[in-house]
Amino acid sequence: MLRLIALGTALAAAAPAHAQAVNDYPTNARAEYVFACMATNGQTRDMLDRCSCAIDQIAEVLPYEDYVQAETVLRMQQTTGERSGMFKSMAQMTEIVAGLKRAEAEAEILCF
Repeated sequence: MLRLIALGTALAAAAPAHAQAVNDYPTNARAEYVFACMATNGQTRDMLDRCSCAIDQIAEVLPYEDYVQAETVLRMQQTTGERSGMFKSMAQMTEIVAGLKRAEAEAEILCF
């Protein structure tokens, strides 16, 4: 019985840490993702649910800091000029974006 109580206490202590890890994305970042996803896939209730699911899945596998870095690189890759070149050609930038693409691919499988 004592081991059962200890196990329950350990699980209860671990739950907030997991919840915090999943919810480390600010609400406005999640909303921005959902709005962009719906603009691309359709403005329906079904897409609202699927796009919300997608950002939740991305948040589970990709820390928010990595998400911000990848989004920044993607935006810089869309610009023109001399400064955008490093964001298009550096291996480090490609790897940052690849992490987001992997998370999005997993989210697509699970949510769409």
